[in-house]
Amino acid sequence: MTTPSALERPTGVPLRRRLAARLVLLPAVALALLPPRRIRAVLRVLSRGATPATAEHARGARDAMCAVSLRCTGPRGCLPRSLGAALLCRLGGAWPTWCAGVRVVPPFTAHAWIEAEGHPVGEGVPDGYFARLVAVPPPAGDR
Repeated sequence: MTTPSALERPTGVPLRRRLAARLVLLPAVALALLPPRRIRAVLRVLSRGATPATAEHARGARDAMCAVSLRCTGPRGCLPRSLGAALLCRLGGAWPTWCAGVRVVPPFTAHAWIEAEGHPVGEGVPDGYFARLVAVPPPAGDR
């Protein structure tokens, strides 16, 4: 469900950011249990009033999720990792584009990720490597 680059645990994440990541970990795991249409509906509500996340802010949120949770770092952790990173960005007043889809090269596997400034964050793959099936971008009215 994820690329091998997700197995690297980041170091040097500040304590405050790690504590915030732990705060959003349980809601992220709970959201991951919902069907895709419910996830999209919840995320649309949560993204209201947010500004678009920068690549640096989104990368920091993704790194914090990987630093505090083996589940998020593991090979099947892409969904809770991406949800947690989006929620963590939201705590800072920003919102990345949350995406779920598939890899476009074999093996065709499901994957969830976040994008900021039009590019996947922390995935280590080129643009176009994943095909979006579901996306929750920042609200258009706040740009």
